[in-house]
Amino acid sequence: MKSILVIGIGRFGYHLSKKLSELGNQVMVVDEKEENLEELLPVVTSAKVGDCTNPKVLEGLGVRDFDAVFVCIGTNFQSSLEITSQVKEMGAKWVVSKATRDIHAKFLLRNGADEVVYPERDVALTMATKASANHVFDYIELTEEYGIYEIPPHEDWIGKTIKDVNFRAKYQISILGTKRPGAKEPSLLPPADHIFKADEHLMVIGEKDKVDELLKKIK
Repeated sequence: MKSILVIGIGRFGYHLSKKLSELGNQVMVVDEKEENLEELLPVVTSAKVGDCTNPKVLEGLGVRDFDAVFVCIGTNFQSSLEITSQVKEMGAKWVVSKATRDIHAKFLLRNGADEVVYPERDVALTMATKASANHVFDYIELTEEYGIYEIPPHEDWIGKTIKDVNFRAKYQISILGTKRPGAKEPSLLPPADHIFKADEHLMVIGEKDKVDELLKKIK
């Protein structure tokens, strides 16, 4: 369990705070509009109304006591930059800031952010990849070269083991997990004697070019 401060409760901040709380973390949320906090009151540890561009407001939050601080302000870059810089100067251990453009990310990283996230860009990339490629059920971009894909097994693999197919050596792609219909969670790191089944999905990681080559072979 970690203690986390989330500043700015728009759509991203709301969903982030809700999920962090569901995962058992102690979450404080702050926004200058009280109505933005109302739906989170039953699930978060605490909620405060305040303008975090005001140093006195930030000082009152005790930012150095949190394991992580998320700055989720996307509509006012100046405010996001000011808050990011101030929380880091006040001793925040780990600062994650939301960005909408690359130039914003560069300034945020130079002014206190330890990490920058692009929620809108990431969703757009995922949807574009799923829409453009056949047989991709889900996708997570790791870098410009690597990604994690959820794909079906090739018909030639059905009934064979991962070892029989010689999967890693043949495709230069690794299988992170398998997922059966109705299963809430995937089965991670399947053993070499795992037998491919027609109704399962595979979570694979690899270079995008290698995965694209494989997808062209899957009918």
